[in-house]
Amino acid sequence: MYKNRKWLKYILIAIVIISVGFGAVELWRGREKKTEASVLHGLVEELVMEPYLPGIRRMSETERRASKDGFWRGALLSPYPGLLYALENGEEGVTESDYARLLLPEGSDEDYKGLPEDALEYGEDAMHLEKNLESAFFKENERYLSEEEEEGEQEEEAADETREQQSFARMEEKSYRYHWEELTSYEALIKAFYAVDSTTVAGEELLRAETLLEKDMRIHGDADTPQILLYHTHSKENFADSVPGDENSGILGAGEYLAELLREEYGYNVIHDTGCYDEDRSYAYNNSLPAVEAILQENPSIEAVIDLHRDEMPADRRLVMDLQGRPTAQFMFFNGLCRTKKGAIEQLENPYLADNLALSFQMQAACNEYYPGVARRIYLKAYRYNMHLCPKSLLIELGAQNNTEEEIHNACDVLAHVLDLVFSGREPERGGEPEGD
Repeated sequence: MYKNRKWLKYILIAIVIISVGFGAVELWRGREKKTEASVLHGLVEELVMEPYLPGIRRMSETERRASKDGFWRGALLSPYPGLLYALENGEEGVTESDYARLLLPEGSDEDYKGLPEDALEYGEDAMHLEKNLESAFFKENERYLSEEEEEGEQEEEAADETREQQSFARMEEKSYRYHWEELTSYEALIKAFYAVDSTTVAGEELLRAETLLEKDMRIHGDADTPQILLYHTHSKENFADSVPGDENSGILGAGEYLAELLREEYGYNVIHDTGCYDEDRSYAYNNSLPAVEAILQENPSIEAVIDLHRDEMPADRRLVMDLQGRPTAQFMFFNGLCRTKKGAIEQLENPYLADNLALSFQMQAACNEYYPGVARRIYLKAYRYNMHLCPKSLLIELGAQNNTEEEIHNACDVLAHVLDLVFSGREPERGGEPEGD
């Protein structure tokens, strides 16, 4: 044991020398660009950490932050938690279960994006945005001509328009329609719908438009029993003007507003779980898993599970758009693929992965066709995020910390309508009315 520790200390000294020679070790959190001085360190991360153990840096940083004695050792070896664990516990103390534990920090890793924020936004070449602007132009022109012909009613129409802008109006017709024959290639589909994190890879076997569209994502049961479970792995997430400690604000308040819309406006039976699972954010998914499993066991009629979050954005970047004259937060659908660039994560099986991907895809398509611009690209990442419990599982990032409660609630109006479009079977269109159950 002693010789092993001594050997590990030599490795530590070597790493310190290399780190000094090539510059200070960069912390993963907040890092946006790699400098030339960090080429060697970045190469190690890309070849070893990113494909095999993405995200475990956050757990190791959190666990060692409280230890003053091991602060510098922890800081130097934070990108290499396996080596640090071996140094602290002895080579014989490292077991397979320890590495399995290190592989599961989903709660702390979710905020880290292995790609630029811009990659999640649609560019000016996004067809659904271009067509929507063109459609809006012609509609505005028609309205202008109509107002010119009816000058005597201009003031009343303006007042009516103002009143309409203060309330949400469900879009009954699409402002854009996808031509699916143009999205048969994997590359075209990725460009139109997805942002793939650097830690993982998707692949054509998972993402084919025809397969994603043909999955039946309707809710088949009636509202006499629970149909939808809405919960929050990160229940402590708040918004810019949230009231601390008030369950009627923050992500919990947004969840309750969304649940009420689904119940009252669309007739679904919704359970809203307000349990707190993120006292320790690193273990939030581990904590929420048994609670959600218990709810599903007690309510076998539940067909859809929605985990509602909010994103984390730079202070100078806000996810907001004008929709029907209302400031509306943008949102994002999030999928864990249960695999890194090197293959499947054995500890994270998901028999419903294809269904999960189909549901987020159908939701995204409906958003882009009915409310272009409100949904960011679908984000694909390496882990599982408890989406293995139900075929109809959604993880939604609703706005961010610098959105207002008003913007978030306005987004919930859109989100509830799109959920109903898919859960009712009206979307995606399949060449006719939905078949009976």
